[in-house]
Amino acid sequence: MQPFKVRILGCGSALPTLKHFASSQVVEVRDKMFMIDCGEGTQIQLRRAQIHFNKIVSIFITHLHGDHCFGLIGLVSTLGMLGRTAPLHIYAPEALGQILRQQMDFFCNGLEYDVHFHGIDATAQAVIYEDKSVIVRSIPLNHRIPCCGYLFCEKPTLPHIRRDMIDFYNIPLCYINNIKCGADWITADGRTIKNEYLTTPADKPRSYAYCSDTKYMPRLYESLLGVDLLYHEATYCNCDEKRASLYYHSTAEQAATVALKANVGKLVLGHFSARYENEEILLKEAEKVFKNVELAREMAVFDI
Repeated sequence: MQPFKVRILGCGSALPTLKHFASSQVVEVRDKMFMIDCGEGTQIQLRRAQIHFNKIVSIFITHLHGDHCFGLIGLVSTLGMLGRTAPLHIYAPEALGQILRQQMDFFCNGLEYDVHFHGIDATAQAVIYEDKSVIVRSIPLNHRIPCCGYLFCEKPTLPHIRRDMIDFYNIPLCYINNIKCGADWITADGRTIKNEYLTTPADKPRSYAYCSDTKYMPRLYESLLGVDLLYHEATYCNCDEKRASLYYHSTAEQAATVALKANVGKLVLGHFSARYENEEILLKEAEKVFKNVELAREMAVFDI
């Protein structure tokens, strides 16, 4: 099975702390690297994670609060200094386009690679990226400014070939792809060997959803049904639920409620408020609702 991994670079919220970096992640799907959010310190975390900067093919920004995008122009500049030539695609709410262009005109003259900005309607769920391996959809969230999450869905793969059957029937290698695509095999004496005897089912397509920042949305789960891994903000605990509502954030219990309703495989909590010295309180609150939950931490890697 090819890799599908989520690497946490930063999982703190807006106020800087010595414990957490601002929001940023790298999602690896079949050897492609996608970045979600790019807060301050992202480049340092890329170094620590030993991720080659130029392997990042696209960056997805959820919204225009600084802890999610202040590191973007610095990364764009560094990629130029590293001699990047491949295009970089940036997906974000429409308002970032003009800001990014102004910053690039001032700080990044002479780049030898193209930056393609793709404006997103944060109020609509839509396919915003697609290649042969993955589809990425936007997920409207409820924050103080236009904000969307992202859902990464692996495309189905072909069935697995049964090597023992291929050897037994002396099927030539040039015919393997035909069998993967559903063809039967006709033996030299005219017998038909059905495809289901020559293959085993393909791996189940995997999926990952990133939801940060958002006020609790009772129907958000409808966009996340059956997701293998869900990262959901848990800025506050229940004792600060009024504050969460005021600032359009979620509590750990609310994040767990979304995970439960969506029947996700695993929940990862993140975007922690600086007010909590011990985030175990968030974990314990979430576990009362949804058992398979873990706190995000810098440099953590989640295999899907």
